[in-house]
Amino acid sequence: MTDCIQVFTTTPSEEEAARIAGMLVEERLAACVQVLGPITSTYRWQGAIETSREWLCTAKTTKGLYPEVEQAIRRAHSYQVPEILSVEVAAGSADYLGWLAGEVKIA
Repeated sequence: MTDCIQVFTTTPSEEEAARIAGMLVEERLAACVQVLGPITSTYRWQGAIETSREWLCTAKTTKGLYPEVEQAIRRAHSYQVPEILSVEVAAGSADYLGWLAGEVKIA
């Protein structure tokens, strides 16, 4: 197991995704944020089934920075209840994981 995680969030626009990605990297809360989309999300919201076009952000960071990453996403996000999920990285290339750890601030 590593100290690295990936944090996922979805946004309603490519512009919002790019803004969140830039903020996380600028503040050294993530070494890299990939933006994928558009994607289609289907979910239940306030009793109704909804379908939305969204953009998926995947932030590469460390476990110790998760609370700050979550707070930064909440501040920048337009959704009332944004998706913010963290997945542990079980393994990865030593070179990449070393680069990732060197590009984020110390938690």
